[in-house]
Amino acid sequence: MPIRILVTGLLLAGAWLLWSGHNDALLFAFGAGSVLLVVGVSRRMDRVAEAPRVYTLGLRPLAYLPWLLWEIVKANLAVARLILDPSLPIAPRLVRVRALQKTPLGQTIFANSITLTPGTLSLEVEDGSVLVHALTAESAAGVLEGSMNRRVARLEGEG
Repeated sequence: MPIRILVTGLLLAGAWLLWSGHNDALLFAFGAGSVLLVVGVSRRMDRVAEAPRVYTLGLRPLAYLPWLLWEIVKANLAVARLILDPSLPIAPRLVRVRALQKTPLGQTIFANSITLTPGTLSLEVEDGSVLVHALTAESAAGVLEGSMNRRVARLEGEG
């Protein structure tokens, strides 16, 4: 058994045990089954994929994640303000932004980062661009401004 499969299984099992807080035999069996299913599917995906997975981001995510978490906090506060405002000043819109990332991994990280930020949702990633639903004009302007786009490009190693 390759060491990566063992490590993946142990990390998944550890995360499940930590986050579930349950130690019932039935729930433990469901957790173990889930871990085995995920490890099995990921092994199958490796065999089917055209190229093996290669992690190329290095330690750059350690600089990106705190920035992303802060953006998520700020967006949560902005959406909470919208919800609490009696006039509910939303102005939904769709915007398309060109992704600066060169790889599918970079574009996926960019689209997921947009979706993780409340008030925006990535709807489509196609031909090097991302279609985004924004709850307000301000959130649409934030996506179009491009700081997240540039940061993810740097995360990918492009900047």
